[in-house]
Amino acid sequence: MNTASLFLVVASLAVVVAGGLVFRSYNDTVGRARAVLGSGGRIASTTAGPIEYAEKGAGMPLLSIHGAGGGYDQGLANAAELVGDGFRVIAPSRFGYLGTPIPADASPSAQADAHAALLAELKVDKVVVVGISAGACSAVELALRHPGRVAALILMVPGTYAPASPVAIESSRGSQFAFRLVNAGADFAWWATEKIAPSVLIRFIGVPPEVVAAAPKAERDRVMQIARSVQPLSRRFPGINIDSNPGLHRLPLEKITAPTLVVTARDDLFNTLPAAELAAGAIPDARLVVFDTGGHLLVGHEQEVRAIVGEFLAKSSDLPAMRNRP
Repeated sequence: MNTASLFLVVASLAVVVAGGLVFRSYNDTVGRARAVLGSGGRIASTTAGPIEYAEKGAGMPLLSIHGAGGGYDQGLANAAELVGDGFRVIAPSRFGYLGTPIPADASPSAQADAHAALLAELKVDKVVVVGISAGACSAVELALRHPGRVAALILMVPGTYAPASPVAIESSRGSQFAFRLVNAGADFAWWATEKIAPSVLIRFIGVPPEVVAAAPKAERDRVMQIARSVQPLSRRFPGINIDSNPGLHRLPLEKITAPTLVVTARDDLFNTLPAAELAAGAIPDARLVVFDTGGHLLVGHEQEVRAIVGEFLAKSSDLPAMRNRP
Protein backbone atom coordinates (compact mmCIF):
# COMPACT_ATOMS: atom_id res chain seq x y z
CA MET A 1 0.00 0.00 0.00
CA ASN A 2 1.47 3.35 -1.02
CA THR A 3 1.54 6.44 1.19
CA ALA A 4 -1.46 8.10 -0.47
CA SER A 5 -3.62 4.98 -0.05
CA LEU A 6 -2.55 4.61 3.58
CA PHE A 7 -3.49 8.24 4.23
CA LEU A 8 -6.96 7.71 2.74
CA VAL A 9 -7.51 4.61 4.88
CA VAL A 10 -6.39 6.40 8.04
CA ALA A 11 -8.53 9.45 7.19
CA SER A 12 -11.57 7.25 6.53
CA LEU A 13 -11.09 5.44 9.84
CA ALA A 14 -10.75 8.79 11.61
CA VAL A 15 -14.05 9.99 10.12
CA VAL A 16 -15.79 6.76 11.15
CA VAL A 17 -14.40 6.94 14.68
CA ALA A 18 -15.25 10.64 15.02
CA GLY A 19 -18.74 10.02 13.70
CA GLY A 20 -19.20 7.17 16.16
CA LEU A 21 -18.07 9.35 19.07
CA VAL A 22 -20.40 12.15 18.01
CA PHE A 23 -23.36 9.80 17.75
CA ARG A 24 -22.51 8.23 21.10
CA SER A 25 -22.36 11.64 22.77
CA TYR A 26 -25.69 12.64 21.22
CA ASN A 27 -27.29 9.33 22.11
CA ASP A 28 -26.09 9.55 25.71
CA THR A 29 -27.35 13.13 26.11
CA VAL A 30 -30.79 12.58 24.63
CA GLY A 31 -31.08 9.15 26.24
CA ARG A 32 -30.52 10.66 29.68
CA ALA A 33 -33.08 13.36 28.97
CA ARG A 34 -35.66 10.76 27.94
CA ALA A 35 -34.94 8.65 31.03
CA VAL A 36 -35.41 11.62 33.36
CA LEU A 37 -38.68 12.61 31.72
CA GLY A 38 -39.90 9.02 31.83
CA SER A 39 -39.62 8.89 35.60
CA GLY A 40 -40.48 12.44 36.70
CA GLY A 41 -44.10 13.01 35.72
CA ARG A 42 -47.45 11.54 36.66
CA ILE A 43 -50.68 11.33 34.69
CA ALA A 44 -53.84 12.66 36.31
CA SER A 45 -57.21 11.52 35.00
CA THR A 46 -59.24 14.73 35.05
CA THR A 47 -62.59 15.86 33.71
CA ALA A 48 -60.60 17.57 30.93
CA GLY A 49 -58.77 14.35 30.02
CA PRO A 50 -55.34 13.01 30.98
CA ILE A 51 -52.85 15.64 32.12
CA GLU A 52 -49.20 15.04 32.92
CA TYR A 53 -47.86 16.93 35.91
CA ALA A 54 -45.24 16.87 38.64
CA GLU A 55 -45.16 18.26 42.16
CA LYS A 56 -42.36 19.42 44.40
CA GLY A 57 -42.13 21.08 47.80
CA ALA A 58 -44.63 21.91 50.50
CA GLY A 59 -46.45 25.05 51.59
CA MET A 60 -48.43 27.55 49.57
CA PRO A 61 -49.78 25.92 46.36
CA LEU A 62 -48.30 27.39 43.19
CA LEU A 63 -49.26 26.45 39.64
CA SER A 64 -46.23 26.85 37.37
CA ILE A 65 -47.26 27.06 33.70
CA HIS A 66 -44.33 26.60 31.32
CA GLY A 67 -43.65 28.38 28.05
CA ALA A 68 -43.02 27.14 24.52
CA GLY A 69 -40.55 24.27 24.34
CA GLY A 70 -41.32 23.29 27.91
CA GLY A 71 -43.09 20.63 29.93
CA TYR A 72 -43.57 19.80 33.58
CA ASP A 73 -39.78 19.67 34.05
CA GLN A 74 -39.34 23.27 32.98
CA GLY A 75 -42.32 24.28 35.11
CA LEU A 76 -40.53 22.93 38.17
CA ALA A 77 -37.27 24.62 37.20
CA ASN A 78 -38.99 27.97 36.56
CA ALA A 79 -40.66 27.94 39.97
CA ALA A 80 -37.39 27.05 41.70
CA GLU A 81 -35.73 30.08 40.12
CA LEU A 82 -38.58 32.47 40.90
CA VAL A 83 -39.73 31.56 44.40
CA GLY A 84 -37.40 28.98 45.95
CA ASP A 85 -38.71 26.97 48.92
CA GLY A 86 -41.95 27.31 50.87
CA PHE A 87 -44.26 26.39 48.00
CA ARG A 88 -46.06 23.30 46.84
CA VAL A 89 -45.25 23.63 43.16
CA ILE A 90 -47.66 21.96 40.74
CA ALA A 91 -46.23 21.90 37.22
CA PRO A 92 -48.39 20.55 34.38
CA SER A 93 -47.29 19.77 30.86
CA ARG A 94 -49.52 21.82 28.58
CA PHE A 95 -51.34 20.34 25.58
CA GLY A 96 -48.93 18.56 23.22
CA TYR A 97 -45.98 18.63 25.60
CA LEU A 98 -44.43 15.39 26.82
CA GLY A 99 -47.19 13.16 28.23
CA THR A 100 -50.21 15.45 27.82
CA PRO A 101 -52.20 14.69 24.65
CA ILE A 102 -53.72 17.26 22.30
CA PRO A 103 -57.51 17.49 22.65
CA ALA A 104 -59.91 18.58 19.93
CA ASP A 105 -59.90 22.08 21.43
CA ALA A 106 -56.34 23.12 22.31
CA SER A 107 -57.06 26.82 22.75
CA PRO A 108 -55.72 28.80 25.73
CA SER A 109 -59.23 28.87 27.21
CA ALA A 110 -59.49 25.06 27.00
CA GLN A 111 -56.01 24.80 28.50
CA ALA A 112 -57.14 27.04 31.37
CA ASP A 113 -60.09 24.74 32.00
CA ALA A 114 -57.64 21.82 32.03
CA HIS A 115 -55.53 23.62 34.64
CA ALA A 116 -58.64 24.03 36.78
CA ALA A 117 -59.55 20.37 36.27
CA LEU A 118 -56.07 19.31 37.43
CA LEU A 119 -56.37 21.44 40.56
CA ALA A 120 -59.77 19.91 41.26
CA GLU A 121 -58.35 16.40 40.85
CA LEU A 122 -55.56 17.28 43.28
CA LYS A 123 -58.10 18.84 45.69
CA VAL A 124 -56.34 22.19 45.59
CA ASP A 125 -58.75 25.09 45.94
CA LYS A 126 -56.60 28.14 45.32
CA VAL A 127 -53.10 28.75 43.96
CA VAL A 128 -50.56 31.35 43.04
CA VAL A 129 -50.41 31.16 39.24
CA VAL A 130 -47.15 31.76 37.38
CA GLY A 131 -47.43 31.88 33.59
CA ILE A 132 -44.21 32.17 31.63
CA SER A 133 -44.01 33.23 27.98
CA ALA A 134 -46.63 31.22 26.02
CA GLY A 135 -47.85 29.81 29.33
CA ALA A 136 -49.13 33.27 30.26
CA CYS A 137 -52.00 32.87 27.78
CA SER A 138 -53.71 30.07 29.72
CA ALA A 139 -52.70 31.73 33.02
CA VAL A 140 -54.70 34.83 32.05
CA GLU A 141 -57.62 32.68 30.90
CA LEU A 142 -57.53 30.80 34.21
CA ALA A 143 -57.79 34.07 36.12
CA LEU A 144 -60.80 35.06 33.99
CA ARG A 145 -62.61 31.74 33.77
CA HIS A 146 -61.88 30.43 37.27
CA PRO A 147 -61.19 33.52 39.38
CA GLY A 148 -61.87 31.72 42.65
CA ARG A 149 -58.86 29.50 42.09
CA VAL A 150 -56.32 32.28 41.52
CA ALA A 151 -54.88 33.93 44.63
CA ALA A 152 -52.26 35.88 42.69
CA LEU A 153 -51.18 36.07 39.05
CA ILE A 154 -47.58 36.42 37.88
CA LEU A 155 -46.95 36.87 34.14
CA MET A 156 -43.31 36.57 33.14
CA VAL A 157 -42.31 37.78 29.64
CA PRO A 158 -45.94 37.13 28.62
CA GLY A 159 -46.70 35.83 25.17
CA THR A 160 -50.19 37.29 25.35
CA TYR A 161 -52.30 39.42 23.01
CA ALA A 162 -50.91 42.65 21.56
CA PRO A 163 -52.73 43.81 18.41
CA ALA A 164 -50.31 46.42 17.07
CA SER A 165 -47.03 44.61 17.79
CA PRO A 166 -47.61 40.91 18.44
CA VAL A 167 -45.27 38.49 20.15
CA ALA A 168 -43.21 36.50 17.62
CA ILE A 169 -39.82 34.91 17.09
CA GLU A 170 -37.34 37.41 15.69
CA SER A 171 -36.71 37.32 11.97
CA SER A 172 -33.00 36.45 11.62
CA ARG A 173 -32.00 33.55 9.37
CA GLY A 174 -30.66 31.69 12.37
CA SER A 175 -33.99 31.86 14.18
CA GLN A 176 -35.87 30.80 11.06
CA PHE A 177 -33.49 27.84 10.74
CA ALA A 178 -34.04 26.91 14.39
CA PHE A 179 -37.80 27.18 13.90
CA ARG A 180 -37.57 24.69 11.02
CA LEU A 181 -35.67 22.34 13.34
CA VAL A 182 -38.43 22.67 15.90
CA ASN A 183 -41.15 21.91 13.36
CA ALA A 184 -39.23 18.83 12.25
CA GLY A 185 -38.73 17.65 15.83
CA ALA A 186 -35.07 17.27 14.91
CA ASP A 187 -33.39 16.09 18.10
CA PHE A 188 -29.97 15.56 16.53
CA ALA A 189 -29.98 18.87 14.67
CA TRP A 190 -30.88 20.78 17.86
CA TRP A 191 -28.11 18.96 19.75
CA ALA A 192 -25.57 19.62 16.99
CA THR A 193 -26.51 23.31 16.76
CA GLU A 194 -25.97 23.68 20.50
CA LYS A 195 -22.45 22.24 20.07
CA ILE A 196 -21.50 24.07 16.88
CA ALA A 197 -23.43 27.37 16.93
CA PRO A 198 -24.93 27.98 20.39
CA SER A 199 -25.57 31.64 19.59
CA VAL A 200 -28.23 30.50 17.10
CA LEU A 201 -30.17 28.77 19.86
CA ILE A 202 -29.59 31.63 22.31
CA ARG A 203 -31.12 34.06 19.83
CA PHE A 204 -33.94 31.63 19.05
CA ILE A 205 -34.96 31.46 22.71
CA GLY A 206 -35.29 35.23 22.73
CA VAL A 207 -32.00 36.50 24.17
CA PRO A 208 -29.48 38.72 22.36
CA PRO A 209 -26.25 36.65 22.29
CA GLU A 210 -24.20 39.69 23.28
CA VAL A 211 -26.18 39.94 26.53
CA VAL A 212 -25.25 36.34 27.36
CA ALA A 213 -21.62 36.87 26.38
CA ALA A 214 -21.35 39.78 28.81
CA ALA A 215 -23.07 37.94 31.68
CA PRO A 216 -21.30 36.11 34.53
CA LYS A 217 -20.47 32.46 33.95
CA ALA A 218 -23.33 31.27 36.17
CA GLU A 219 -25.80 33.13 33.98
CA ARG A 220 -24.20 31.86 30.76
CA ASP A 221 -24.47 28.33 32.11
CA ARG A 222 -28.13 28.90 33.04
CA VAL A 223 -28.97 30.04 29.52
CA MET A 224 -27.30 27.02 27.94
CA GLN A 225 -29.00 24.71 30.41
CA ILE A 226 -32.36 26.12 29.33
CA ALA A 227 -31.43 25.57 25.68
CA ARG A 228 -30.46 21.97 26.48
CA SER A 229 -33.64 21.40 28.48
CA VAL A 230 -35.66 21.52 25.26
CA GLN A 231 -34.31 18.03 24.50
CA PRO A 232 -35.77 15.71 23.50
CA LEU A 233 -37.27 18.21 21.09
CA SER A 234 -39.38 15.53 19.43
CA ARG A 235 -41.35 15.11 22.69
CA ARG A 236 -42.19 18.80 22.73
CA PHE A 237 -42.69 19.96 19.16
CA PRO A 238 -46.44 19.08 18.97
CA GLY A 239 -46.97 21.58 21.78
CA ILE A 240 -44.64 24.10 20.17
CA ASN A 241 -46.74 23.90 17.01
CA ILE A 242 -49.84 24.75 19.04
CA ASP A 243 -48.03 27.72 20.60
CA SER A 244 -46.97 28.89 17.14
CA ASN A 245 -50.62 29.51 16.21
CA PRO A 246 -52.32 30.47 19.47
CA GLY A 247 -55.28 32.31 17.93
CA LEU A 248 -55.07 35.12 20.47
CA HIS A 249 -57.72 37.81 20.73
CA ARG A 250 -58.65 40.65 23.04
CA LEU A 251 -59.80 39.47 26.46
CA PRO A 252 -61.69 41.36 29.19
CA LEU A 253 -58.55 41.81 31.28
CA GLU A 254 -60.27 44.49 33.34
CA LYS A 255 -62.33 41.68 34.94
CA ILE A 256 -59.27 40.00 36.51
CA THR A 257 -59.54 40.36 40.27
CA ALA A 258 -56.35 38.63 41.40
CA PRO A 259 -53.32 40.72 42.38
CA THR A 260 -51.13 40.73 39.27
CA LEU A 261 -47.43 41.19 38.54
CA VAL A 262 -46.10 41.49 34.98
CA VAL A 263 -42.36 41.32 34.21
CA THR A 264 -40.52 41.65 30.91
CA ALA A 265 -37.45 43.17 29.19
CA ARG A 266 -37.19 45.77 26.45
CA ASP A 267 -34.71 43.69 24.46
CA ASP A 268 -36.77 40.48 24.57
CA LEU A 269 -36.36 39.17 21.02
CA PHE A 270 -39.88 37.71 21.23
CA ASN A 271 -41.20 41.27 21.58
CA THR A 272 -43.20 40.66 24.77
CA LEU A 273 -43.02 44.29 25.93
CA PRO A 274 -46.17 45.50 24.09
CA ALA A 275 -48.17 42.52 25.40
CA ALA A 276 -46.87 43.10 28.92
CA GLU A 277 -47.75 46.79 28.79
CA LEU A 278 -51.23 46.06 27.46
CA ALA A 279 -51.90 43.45 30.16
CA ALA A 280 -50.58 45.58 33.00
CA GLY A 281 -52.51 48.59 31.76
CA ALA A 282 -55.80 46.72 31.56
CA ILE A 283 -55.67 44.51 34.67
CA PRO A 284 -56.76 46.55 37.70
CA ASP A 285 -53.86 47.59 39.95
CA ALA A 286 -51.38 45.35 38.13
CA ARG A 287 -47.70 46.05 38.69
CA LEU A 288 -45.42 46.21 35.64
CA VAL A 289 -41.65 45.71 35.89
CA VAL A 290 -39.58 46.30 32.75
CA PHE A 291 -35.84 45.65 32.56
CA ASP A 292 -33.86 47.42 29.86
CA THR A 293 -31.81 44.31 29.08
CA GLY A 294 -31.91 40.59 29.71
CA GLY A 295 -33.91 39.26 26.80
CA HIS A 296 -36.61 36.63 27.13
CA LEU A 297 -34.78 34.87 29.99
CA LEU A 298 -34.15 38.10 31.93
CA VAL A 299 -30.44 37.34 31.92
CA GLY A 300 -28.57 39.07 34.72
CA HIS A 301 -31.68 39.81 36.78
CA GLU A 302 -32.38 36.49 38.50
CA GLN A 303 -31.90 37.81 42.04
CA GLU A 304 -33.80 41.02 41.32
CA VAL A 305 -36.72 39.09 39.85
CA ARG A 306 -36.88 36.74 42.81
CA ALA A 307 -36.89 39.72 45.19
CA ILE A 308 -39.64 41.44 43.19
CA VAL A 309 -41.75 38.28 43.15
CA GLY A 310 -41.19 37.75 46.87
CA GLU A 311 -42.23 41.31 47.68
CA PHE A 312 -45.31 41.01 45.47
CA LEU A 313 -46.43 37.77 47.11
CA ALA A 314 -45.81 39.14 50.59
CA LYS A 315 -48.17 42.04 49.88
CA SER A 316 -50.94 39.96 48.26
CA SER A 317 -53.79 39.85 50.76
CA ASP A 318 -55.02 36.27 50.30
CA LEU A 319 -51.65 34.58 50.60
CA PRO A 320 -50.71 34.54 54.29
CA ALA A 321 -53.75 32.38 55.12
CA MET A 322 -52.75 29.93 52.36
CA ARG A 323 -49.23 29.27 53.61
CA ASN A 324 -50.22 26.60 56.11
CA ARG A 325 -52.79 24.85 53.97
CA PRO A 326 -51.98 21.30 52.74
